[in-house]
Amino acid sequence: MAEKELIGRITHYFPKIGVAVVELSDDVKVGDEIRIEGATTSFEQVIESIEIENEKVELATVGQSIGLKVKDKVRLHDGVYKIMETE
Repeated sequence: MAEKELIGRITHYFPKIGVAVVELSDDVKVGDEIRIEGATTSFEQVIESIEIENEKVELATVGQSIGLKVKDKVRLHDGVYKIMETE
């Protein structure tokens, strides 16, 4: 069973390069499994890279805006959730 925790919201999307800007309300790191949900958005993926002001980082913290490569189209205000495995 997996639980999800809201970690941020989409504030911008660049469709040509498939990158979303996420305003974080919790920490996130490369390798985390996330779910993006909205009115017409619903998919899961593993974070393969995070960028802050065009610099690759391994970890981003609360309050930062990050660039995140996404595998599908996202929309403004979609929620970004971290998936946590439970036993």
